Amino acid sequence: MGPNIGVFPASGGLGTSIVNHLSKLVPASELVLIARKPENLENWKQDGATVRRADYDEPSTLDTAFDGVDVLMLISYASFEIEHRVKAHRLAINAATNSGVKHIFYSSLGFGSGLSDKSVAHVMGAHIETEKYLASQKDKLTYTSVREGLYSESFPIYTAWFDPQNPADEITIPHPGTGPGVAWVKRDELGEATAKLIVSYINDRDSFQYLNKIVLLSGSREISLAETVEIVGRAVGKSLSIREISVDEYVKLPQIGDLHTYHGVDLSREWATAWEAIKNGETAVISPALGEILGREPERYEDTIRELIG
Repeated sequence: MGPNIGVFPASGGLGTSIVNHLSKLVPASELVLIARKPENLENWKQDGATVRRADYDEPSTLDTAFDGVDVLMLISYASFEIEHRVKAHRLAINAATNSGVKHIFYSSLGFGSGLSDKSVAHVMGAHIETEKYLASQKDKLTYTSVREGLYSESFPIYTAWFDPQNPADEITIPHPGTGPGVAWVKRDELGEATAKLIVSYINDRDSFQYLNKIVLLSGSREISLAETVEIVGRAVGKSLSIREISVDEYVKLPQIGDLHTYHGVDLSREWATAWEAIKNGETAVISPALGEILGREPERYEDTIRELIG
Protein backbone atom coordinates (compact mmCIF):
# COMPACT_ATOMS: atom_id res chain seq x y z
CA MET A 1 0.00 0.00 0.00
CA GLY A 2 1.28 3.42 -0.93
CA PRO A 3 0.30 6.67 0.75
CA ASN A 4 -3.29 7.80 0.37
CA ILE A 5 -3.79 10.71 -2.02
CA GLY A 6 -6.80 12.93 -1.37
CA VAL A 7 -8.44 15.12 -3.99
CA PHE A 8 -10.95 17.80 -2.94
CA PRO A 9 -13.16 18.74 -4.67
CA ALA A 10 -12.74 15.74 -6.96
CA SER A 11 -15.67 16.11 -9.34
CA GLY A 12 -15.09 19.48 -11.04
CA GLY A 13 -13.33 20.02 -14.35
CA LEU A 14 -9.75 20.20 -13.07
CA GLY A 15 -10.41 17.70 -10.28
CA THR A 16 -11.80 15.13 -12.71
CA SER A 17 -8.78 15.54 -14.97
CA ILE A 18 -6.34 15.14 -12.07
CA VAL A 19 -8.14 12.01 -10.84
CA ASN A 20 -8.21 10.51 -14.33
CA HIS A 21 -4.47 10.93 -14.67
CA LEU A 22 -3.69 9.84 -11.12
CA SER A 23 -5.58 6.62 -11.79
CA LYS A 24 -3.06 5.81 -14.52
CA LEU A 25 -0.16 6.26 -12.10
CA VAL A 26 -1.36 4.75 -8.81
CA PRO A 27 -3.95 2.12 -7.80
CA ALA A 28 -7.47 3.44 -7.25
CA SER A 29 -7.28 2.00 -3.72
CA GLU A 30 -4.78 4.75 -2.84
CA LEU A 31 -7.21 7.53 -3.79
CA VAL A 32 -9.52 9.34 -1.38
CA LEU A 33 -11.95 11.34 -3.49
CA ILE A 34 -13.98 14.01 -1.76
CA ALA A 35 -16.80 16.03 -3.29
CA ARG A 36 -20.01 17.86 -2.50
CA LYS A 37 -21.86 15.28 -4.62
CA PRO A 38 -20.10 11.97 -4.00
CA GLU A 39 -22.64 10.18 -6.19
CA ASN A 40 -20.75 11.68 -9.15
CA LEU A 41 -17.74 9.58 -8.11
CA GLU A 42 -19.51 6.21 -7.99
CA ASN A 43 -17.41 4.77 -10.83
CA TRP A 44 -14.22 5.43 -8.86
CA LYS A 45 -15.74 3.83 -5.77
CA GLN A 46 -16.42 0.71 -7.78
CA ASP A 47 -12.76 0.70 -8.85
CA GLY A 48 -11.60 0.72 -5.24
CA ALA A 49 -11.24 4.42 -4.37
CA THR A 50 -12.52 5.78 -1.07
CA VAL A 51 -15.30 8.30 -1.70
CA ARG A 52 -16.43 10.87 0.86
CA ARG A 53 -18.70 13.88 1.02
CA ALA A 54 -17.50 17.35 2.01
CA ASP A 55 -18.46 20.87 1.03
CA TYR A 56 -16.46 24.08 1.40
CA ASP A 57 -19.69 25.81 2.40
CA GLU A 58 -20.43 23.29 5.17
CA PRO A 59 -17.30 23.58 7.37
CA SER A 60 -18.33 20.73 9.68
CA THR A 61 -18.11 18.30 6.75
CA LEU A 62 -14.38 19.03 6.49
CA ASP A 63 -13.59 17.84 10.02
CA THR A 64 -12.95 14.21 9.10
CA ALA A 65 -12.90 14.46 5.30
CA PHE A 66 -9.12 14.17 5.14
CA ASP A 67 -8.59 11.45 7.74
CA GLY A 68 -6.04 8.92 6.50
CA VAL A 69 -4.88 11.22 3.70
CA ASP A 70 -1.13 11.64 3.40
CA VAL A 71 -1.01 14.00 0.41
CA LEU A 72 -3.93 16.31 -0.42
CA MET A 73 -4.70 17.95 -3.74
CA LEU A 74 -6.71 20.97 -2.62
CA ILE A 75 -8.56 22.57 -5.51
CA SER A 76 -9.56 26.16 -4.93
CA TYR A 77 -13.12 27.24 -4.13
CA ALA A 78 -14.99 27.93 -7.35
CA SER A 79 -15.49 31.70 -7.36
CA PHE A 80 -13.34 34.81 -7.51
CA GLU A 81 -14.31 36.34 -4.22
CA ILE A 82 -11.51 37.06 -1.80
CA GLU A 83 -12.71 37.02 1.81
CA HIS A 84 -15.17 34.12 1.50
CA ARG A 85 -12.77 32.11 -0.61
CA VAL A 86 -9.78 32.62 1.69
CA LYS A 87 -11.86 31.59 4.69
CA ALA A 88 -12.99 28.42 2.93
CA HIS A 89 -9.41 27.53 2.00
CA ARG A 90 -8.12 28.12 5.52
CA LEU A 91 -10.81 25.93 7.03
CA ALA A 92 -9.87 23.12 4.64
CA ILE A 93 -6.14 23.54 5.33
CA ASN A 94 -6.74 23.52 9.09
CA ALA A 95 -8.89 20.39 8.79
CA ALA A 96 -6.17 18.73 6.72
CA THR A 97 -3.57 19.61 9.34
CA ASN A 98 -5.73 18.22 12.13
CA SER A 99 -6.19 15.00 10.15
CA GLY A 100 -2.44 14.52 9.76
CA VAL A 101 -2.02 15.46 6.10
CA LYS A 102 1.71 15.85 5.45
CA HIS A 103 1.70 17.77 2.15
CA ILE A 104 -0.83 19.92 0.30
CA PHE A 105 -0.81 20.61 -3.41
CA TYR A 106 -2.94 23.71 -3.96
CA SER A 107 -4.43 24.77 -7.29
CA SER A 108 -3.59 28.44 -7.68
CA LEU A 109 -3.92 30.51 -10.87
CA GLY A 110 -1.58 31.83 -13.55
CA PHE A 111 -1.85 35.54 -12.81
CA GLY A 112 0.87 37.30 -10.81
CA SER A 113 3.63 37.57 -13.44
CA GLY A 114 5.00 34.11 -12.77
CA LEU A 115 5.75 33.61 -9.09
CA SER A 116 5.05 37.11 -7.74
CA ASP A 117 2.94 37.68 -4.63
CA LYS A 118 1.41 40.77 -6.23
CA SER A 119 -1.39 41.02 -8.78
CA VAL A 120 -3.93 43.62 -9.84
CA ALA A 121 -6.39 40.86 -10.78
CA HIS A 122 -9.12 40.52 -8.16
CA VAL A 123 -9.46 36.86 -9.09
CA MET A 124 -5.88 36.27 -7.92
CA GLY A 125 -6.38 37.83 -4.49
CA ALA A 126 -7.59 34.72 -2.68
CA HIS A 127 -4.87 32.59 -4.27
CA ILE A 128 -2.09 34.86 -3.05
CA GLU A 129 -3.55 34.96 0.46
CA THR A 130 -3.92 31.18 0.49
CA GLU A 131 -0.33 30.73 -0.66
CA LYS A 132 0.80 32.95 2.20
CA TYR A 133 -1.28 30.96 4.66
CA LEU A 134 0.19 27.69 3.45
CA ALA A 135 3.69 29.13 3.86
CA SER A 136 2.83 30.11 7.44
CA GLN A 137 1.92 26.50 8.25
CA LYS A 138 5.31 25.01 7.36
CA ASP A 139 5.85 23.77 10.92
CA LYS A 140 2.74 21.58 10.49
CA LEU A 141 2.89 20.45 6.86
CA THR A 142 4.65 21.15 3.57
CA TYR A 143 3.01 22.47 0.43
CA THR A 144 3.31 23.11 -3.28
CA SER A 145 1.23 25.82 -4.92
CA VAL A 146 0.54 24.97 -8.55
CA ARG A 147 -0.26 28.11 -10.49
CA GLU A 148 -2.40 26.57 -13.19
CA GLY A 149 -2.17 28.69 -16.33
CA LEU A 150 -5.33 30.18 -17.80
CA TYR A 151 -7.34 27.35 -19.36
CA SER A 152 -7.58 27.49 -23.15
CA GLU A 153 -11.18 26.37 -22.66
CA SER A 154 -11.91 29.41 -20.47
CA PHE A 155 -11.58 31.92 -23.34
CA PRO A 156 -15.30 32.93 -23.09
CA ILE A 157 -14.63 34.50 -19.67
CA TYR A 158 -12.03 36.80 -21.22
CA THR A 159 -14.06 37.55 -24.36
CA ALA A 160 -17.27 38.85 -22.73
CA TRP A 161 -18.79 35.36 -22.62
CA PHE A 162 -18.49 34.75 -26.34
CA ASP A 163 -20.76 31.88 -27.36
CA PRO A 164 -19.41 29.80 -30.28
CA GLN A 165 -22.91 28.39 -30.86
CA ASN A 166 -24.35 31.87 -31.24
CA PRO A 167 -21.32 33.99 -32.20
CA ALA A 168 -21.47 37.75 -31.78
CA ASP A 169 -20.16 40.02 -34.53
CA GLU A 170 -17.45 41.51 -32.30
CA ILE A 171 -15.88 41.07 -28.89
CA THR A 172 -16.49 44.02 -26.55
CA ILE A 173 -14.13 44.05 -23.57
CA PRO A 174 -12.15 46.68 -21.62
CA HIS A 175 -8.96 45.74 -23.45
CA PRO A 176 -7.64 46.70 -26.92
CA GLY A 177 -6.42 43.18 -27.70
CA THR A 178 -2.84 44.27 -28.28
CA GLY A 179 0.19 44.13 -26.02
CA PRO A 180 1.02 41.31 -23.61
CA GLY A 181 -1.26 38.33 -23.97
CA VAL A 182 -1.93 34.95 -22.39
CA ALA A 183 0.10 31.74 -22.33
CA TRP A 184 -3.05 29.61 -22.68
CA VAL A 185 -2.98 25.99 -21.45
CA LYS A 186 -5.23 23.01 -22.16
CA ARG A 187 -6.99 22.09 -18.92
CA ASP A 188 -6.43 18.35 -19.29
CA GLU A 189 -2.70 18.91 -19.70
CA LEU A 190 -2.74 20.89 -16.46
CA GLY A 191 -4.53 17.95 -14.84
CA GLU A 192 -1.98 15.51 -16.22
CA ALA A 193 1.00 17.58 -15.11
CA THR A 194 -0.47 18.16 -11.66
CA ALA A 195 -1.05 14.41 -11.23
CA LYS A 196 2.53 13.74 -12.25
CA LEU A 197 3.79 16.33 -9.77
CA ILE A 198 1.87 14.62 -6.97
CA VAL A 199 3.32 11.21 -7.84
CA SER A 200 6.79 12.70 -8.25
CA TYR A 201 6.58 14.05 -4.71
CA ILE A 202 5.40 10.70 -3.34
CA ASN A 203 8.13 8.76 -5.12
CA ASP A 204 10.99 10.92 -3.87
CA ARG A 205 10.04 13.47 -1.23
CA ASP A 206 13.61 14.31 -0.29
CA SER A 207 14.54 15.55 -3.75
CA PHE A 208 11.18 17.03 -4.79
CA GLN A 209 12.11 20.40 -6.27
CA TYR A 210 8.86 22.21 -5.50
CA LEU A 211 8.75 21.59 -1.75
CA ASN A 212 7.30 24.69 -0.05
CA LYS A 213 7.41 26.48 -3.38
CA ILE A 214 5.21 27.83 -6.16
CA VAL A 215 5.38 26.34 -9.66
CA LEU A 216 3.86 27.98 -12.75
CA LEU A 217 2.38 25.71 -15.40
CA SER A 218 2.01 27.89 -18.47
CA GLY A 219 1.59 27.30 -22.17
CA SER A 220 4.64 27.51 -24.41
CA ARG A 221 3.52 30.57 -26.39
CA GLU A 222 2.10 33.95 -25.47
CA ILE A 223 -0.96 34.84 -27.55
CA SER A 224 -2.46 38.32 -27.57
CA LEU A 225 -6.19 38.65 -27.00
CA ALA A 226 -6.51 39.94 -30.58
CA GLU A 227 -4.92 36.74 -31.90
CA THR A 228 -6.96 34.70 -29.44
CA VAL A 229 -10.12 36.14 -30.93
CA GLU A 230 -8.86 35.56 -34.48
CA ILE A 231 -8.20 31.89 -33.68
CA VAL A 232 -11.67 31.50 -32.16
CA GLY A 233 -13.15 33.23 -35.22
CA ARG A 234 -11.46 30.78 -37.57
CA ALA A 235 -12.82 27.89 -35.52
CA VAL A 236 -16.40 29.19 -35.77
CA GLY A 237 -15.97 30.29 -39.37
CA LYS A 238 -16.46 33.97 -38.70
CA SER A 239 -14.16 36.99 -38.82
CA LEU A 240 -13.91 38.40 -35.30
CA SER A 241 -12.23 41.42 -33.78
CA ILE A 242 -12.12 43.25 -30.47
CA ARG A 243 -13.73 46.62 -29.79
CA GLU A 244 -12.43 48.17 -26.59
CA ILE A 245 -15.08 49.48 -24.21
CA SER A 246 -14.96 50.99 -20.74
CA VAL A 247 -15.44 49.00 -17.56
CA ASP A 248 -18.71 50.89 -17.02
CA GLU A 249 -19.91 49.64 -20.40
CA TYR A 250 -18.71 46.11 -19.74
CA VAL A 251 -20.66 45.65 -16.50
CA LYS A 252 -23.84 46.67 -18.34
CA LEU A 253 -23.47 44.17 -21.21
CA PRO A 254 -26.69 42.12 -21.46
CA GLN A 255 -24.87 38.77 -21.67
CA ILE A 256 -23.09 39.38 -18.35
CA GLY A 257 -26.26 39.14 -16.28
CA ASP A 258 -25.43 37.52 -12.94
CA LEU A 259 -22.46 35.51 -14.24
CA HIS A 260 -20.13 37.44 -11.93
CA THR A 261 -22.46 37.33 -8.91
CA TYR A 262 -21.40 35.31 -5.87
CA HIS A 263 -23.33 35.08 -2.59
CA GLY A 264 -25.59 37.88 -3.77
CA VAL A 265 -22.77 40.30 -4.62
CA ASP A 266 -22.16 41.47 -8.19
CA LEU A 267 -18.40 41.36 -8.80
CA SER A 268 -18.48 42.30 -12.50
CA ARG A 269 -16.39 45.40 -11.91
CA GLU A 270 -13.90 43.43 -9.83
CA TRP A 271 -13.67 40.83 -12.58
CA ALA A 272 -12.65 43.53 -15.06
CA THR A 273 -9.33 43.87 -13.23
CA ALA A 274 -8.33 40.65 -15.01
CA TRP A 275 -7.92 42.63 -18.23
CA GLU A 276 -5.77 45.18 -16.42
CA ALA A 277 -3.57 42.32 -15.23
CA ILE A 278 -3.33 40.97 -18.78
CA LYS A 279 -2.31 44.44 -19.99
CA ASN A 280 0.42 44.42 -17.35
CA GLY A 281 1.80 41.15 -18.68
CA GLU A 282 0.77 39.02 -15.69
CA THR A 283 -0.46 36.15 -17.87
CA ALA A 284 2.25 36.38 -20.52
CA VAL A 285 5.00 34.65 -18.51
CA ILE A 286 6.16 31.42 -20.12
CA SER A 287 7.54 28.69 -17.89
CA PRO A 288 9.20 25.48 -19.17
CA ALA A 289 7.80 23.47 -16.24
CA LEU A 290 4.68 22.12 -17.99
CA GLY A 291 6.60 20.71 -20.94
CA GLU A 292 9.26 19.27 -18.66
CA ILE A 293 6.69 17.50 -16.47
CA LEU A 294 4.64 16.23 -19.43
CA GLY A 295 7.75 15.16 -21.32
CA ARG A 296 6.44 16.79 -24.49
CA GLU A 297 5.45 20.14 -25.94
CA PRO A 298 2.07 21.35 -24.65
CA GLU A 299 -0.76 21.27 -27.17
CA ARG A 300 -1.09 24.35 -29.37
CA TYR A 301 -3.90 26.73 -28.48
CA GLU A 302 -5.15 26.56 -32.06
CA ASP A 303 -5.52 22.80 -31.87
CA THR A 304 -7.32 22.89 -28.51
CA ILE A 305 -9.81 25.50 -29.74
CA ARG A 306 -10.40 23.66 -33.02
CA GLU A 307 -11.18 20.46 -31.12
CA LEU A 308 -13.28 22.29 -28.52
CA ILE A 309 -15.46 24.17 -31.00
CA GLY A 310 -15.27 21.55 -33.72
